[in-house]
Amino acid sequence: MSADDVRALRVRCQRLSGRGADGVPGVVASVAAVQAQSSPAARLAVRARTTGLTAADVDAACRRDGGVVRTWAMRGTLHMVAADDVRWMVGLLGPVFAAAGRRRRLELGLDDATAERGLTAVHTVLTGSPPLARDTIVERLAELGLVLAPRSQAPAHLLAYAAMRGLICRGPDTAAAKPTYVLLDDWVPPAPPLTPDEALTRLARRYLHAYGPATIRDFQWWSGLPATPAKRAFTLLAADLTEVTAAGIPAFVPSELDLSPAPRHVVRLLGHFDTYLLGFRSKDLVLDPAHAKHIQAGGGMIQPAILVDGHVVGTWRTADTHLQPFHTLSADLTPETTDLHRFLNAPAPHR
Repeated sequence: MSADDVRALRVRCQRLSGRGADGVPGVVASVAAVQAQSSPAARLAVRARTTGLTAADVDAACRRDGGVVRTWAMRGTLHMVAADDVRWMVGLLGPVFAAAGRRRRLELGLDDATAERGLTAVHTVLTGSPPLARDTIVERLAELGLVLAPRSQAPAHLLAYAAMRGLICRGPDTAAAKPTYVLLDDWVPPAPPLTPDEALTRLARRYLHAYGPATIRDFQWWSGLPATPAKRAFTLLAADLTEVTAAGIPAFVPSELDLSPAPRHVVRLLGHFDTYLLGFRSKDLVLDPAHAKHIQAGGGMIQPAILVDGHVVGTWRTADTHLQPFHTLSADLTPETTDLHRFLNAPAPHR
């Protein structure tokens, strides 16, 4: 497969071409999960992969029975996950990142005993409660005798730990755009548990359908799993994989994946932290290293990107849709900017 073929296939696997209106849960599931530490960015990720939905539709999907749950998943970061997937994903990934965060919890005064006491207290606070913002939870924890410095990172780390343990998840944002938290059992119906190998296989299969062709190292990078389980996932899937040479690099795709020529002349405006740029250890195939600093701004920040046929060809400002291509473009960006303003219900000029 040539570099152009690989980019075109990944664009199709990422649902960035041939967009449909599958609803927010279907779109989220089709790319495994959507990075969601920024709610506006998560909305834009859905927009780029759908037709006709609005930002309000994405927010509605994040409410109870809306089909989407926000919780800590891949790489120990906040993601939008289809409700049908949240329990097995948290069951697989949560223990990995809960263990990885132990050192930082200790630095914050959350030793193992305190963290476990915190889980019990959080459960007590949220039982029978509407969704609560973090500052309210901290106040009620203090009433139960668990005092956390509200301006420290301890409350955030305790709540993330509770989510990784499968106790809580994010609820709807408040009118002031503050996050809230709820008990996972109140938000998502129970589901039959998967064995670790079943969950590993499902995660790797979902990843390759959304990001293929890809390597084991790419999967490890995207998931945040250690090398041993990442390799085991591909071993478990071996009978269902096809090896291809993708732009000169051995990689894998699911055997059932359609490798016919993918659509070209695809133009998209991607928001911060778009999944298209988070799925591979190296971005060189889609982002010229000479321009990488404009997109990878440091500190884990991924800037909004102008995408043409799978290439990042510029950046743009989400505040005013100011387009900043790296070079002169022949691609017509007007349909994308028009759809963006429709999606946000905020018509505005662009440059």
